[in-house]
Amino acid sequence: MQRSSLSNALLCAVAAVCAAVVTTNAQAFDGIVEKQVFNLPAYTTVNGQPIKGVRIGYETYGRLNAARDNVILINHFITGTSHAAGRYAASDAAPGYWDTIIGAGLPIDTERFFVIATDALANPNRASATVVSTGPASIDAATGKPYGMRFPVLAARDTVEVQKALLDSLGVRTLYAVAGASAGAWMSVEWASAYPDRVQRLVSIVGPGVDSPAYAIAKMSSWGAAVRLDPNWANGDYHGKAEPLAGMTQAMRQVTLDALSFAWADKAFGQKWADPGKNPGDAAANQFAVDATLEKIGEARARGMDANSWLYTLKALQLPSAKPDRIKARSLFVGISSDQIFPPHLSKRAAETLKAQGTPAEYVELNSPGGHADALGATVAQAGPAIASLLAR
Repeated sequence: MQRSSLSNALLCAVAAVCAAVVTTNAQAFDGIVEKQVFNLPAYTTVNGQPIKGVRIGYETYGRLNAARDNVILINHFITGTSHAAGRYAASDAAPGYWDTIIGAGLPIDTERFFVIATDALANPNRASATVVSTGPASIDAATGKPYGMRFPVLAARDTVEVQKALLDSLGVRTLYAVAGASAGAWMSVEWASAYPDRVQRLVSIVGPGVDSPAYAIAKMSSWGAAVRLDPNWANGDYHGKAEPLAGMTQAMRQVTLDALSFAWADKAFGQKWADPGKNPGDAAANQFAVDATLEKIGEARARGMDANSWLYTLKALQLPSAKPDRIKARSLFVGISSDQIFPPHLSKRAAETLKAQGTPAEYVELNSPGGHADALGATVAQAGPAIASLLAR
């Protein structure tokens, strides 16, 4: 099956410029992963809107113990899926995005913990056979057509509630930890706030902290603007017609650039021309290499995504309900020095906020040149000792 998290092209670009690679004697999770589906006959959103036939996909690593108290829940980044570790098939080119920290003997030790990673509602990776999340691309039984923009608005808390229903169905009443990077960190904070007596530990990596800054809300809107301006979007009524690929390409181009850094762009491209024979100074259409590369990555990522689901994902992240004073979990916040989406001071401020109210919290900053995306590749292993320490307490 096709890997549906961060595109291989982007991972390759990041890997080419990230100098910091942590070596370890432990083994990454090497099992074959089975994507499973959780179904709810009906669900009512936090805004009071009913939805019939809700489902999300999930995968697990490790074993659930008899007490059912060794569970770690993983939330994915904004363009990702539940594929955090392992491979769906031995022939898969790449493993899950956190394969460097999930596995036997690794910080999230599958010899000790039962790890559950789920897809969010309205996951935009609809071209992947492994993504089944209910959202605007789902068929409305009343019409026989995709909901489109008639689908109820989702808040971040809605994914939390469906995840909770999944855990309840497994007999899991407490979470040893909840963890995630970027939007996954955002969702993990939602969990710790919504169910403070069920979440014992929180791992937030390159997230916005324990609140939702206005800048982050505006950032989400900017990532959806190109889609709305594409004539093919047609107010979300594009199913069965030409899709808004141009708008999604620009959205993914911008997300990709924002997730990287100045150091990445300068080292990988500098001011090289896309075509050695076409000086960008001679004609407006002549491109620099960095722009041509980002366009190709943007289009490759856009082809696997549903535009309406993307817009719903962005909106959900603009509607958090977390309240810092409700969080009781022992917490770890990790920032990356070169992060241009959620600068490290946001994670540092979050740790200070929780400590000031008496909640155990610590902050770790990774000095890495690759930007926000470094939280999804080998660099995240630098946070391994801090993660392992948190999970040992």
